[in-house]
Amino acid sequence: MRKLGKKKVSLLAGLVSACLLLLVGFNEHPPKQVEMTGMISVAHRGASSYAPENTQAAFQKGLELGADFLESDVHLSKDGELVILHDEKVDRTTNGTGFVKDYTLAELKELDAGMSFDASFSGEKIITLDELLDEFYGEIGLLIEIKKPKLYPGIEEKVVELLKKYEDVSGVIVQSFDIESMKKIHSLLPELQIAVLMKPSTLLPTSKRLEDLTSFATYINFDVSYINKRMVDRIHAYGGKVLVWSKRDQQLISKGFQYGVDGIITDFSQWPVEEPTFLARQ
Repeated sequence: MRKLGKKKVSLLAGLVSACLLLLVGFNEHPPKQVEMTGMISVAHRGASSYAPENTQAAFQKGLELGADFLESDVHLSKDGELVILHDEKVDRTTNGTGFVKDYTLAELKELDAGMSFDASFSGEKIITLDELLDEFYGEIGLLIEIKKPKLYPGIEEKVVELLKKYEDVSGVIVQSFDIESMKKIHSLLPELQIAVLMKPSTLLPTSKRLEDLTSFATYINFDVSYINKRMVDRIHAYGGKVLVWSKRDQQLISKGFQYGVDGIITDFSQWPVEEPTFLARQ
């Protein structure tokens, strides 16, 4: 049989690929995965590359895709309810405007939290921390970030009061950039795992600082661009663990392996093999 020319082979391969896409549908094509042996995967604001961030849809997708933890962000509404939203204002992710703290829960529930992501998610609602726990506690680990706690006096007590309703909080982590807030959470509920988020800086924590942080925090978490293997090893030597995230760094996963971190926070709950790798957007 006569051999096909290179151009004909390429055309034939392209045609076959196109036909396969038509048969299974692009959205149904199963993503390839990289095994994350030894590291936990944290779905950043849920699987937020697949569904509107911090919504029920994103959290459900994170669970379906096999994440180990769902990461969520918590604020307080005007009437003191713990609501899940990343920004202190509702403008970016909903059809509303203004600060979360100026809305009651009922008013927040009237906003559309899905349309800005994609029309197919129109009608997706802001949910409360109580609703998140009610749906996902015991099904998957939960990483709860308290956003700007100084804006919400008493938010630590409210979070702890809610978590105390659950007999076992070993699958829950609470984190913040506010170290004093995390010390307070630790004093209120010592059995809860605490994570401290480190602000981007070229100056890595001193030994004294690490000793202080690991005295109450299980995790010390960094933007992957501001850490190295030596620092990860030092944190491990103090009994701490490290999670990393990245805004744009396409080497997030390989750096995670190289540095020996304990887990990665990303918008994906599965890890694409193909470049470019889309990574978490802080």
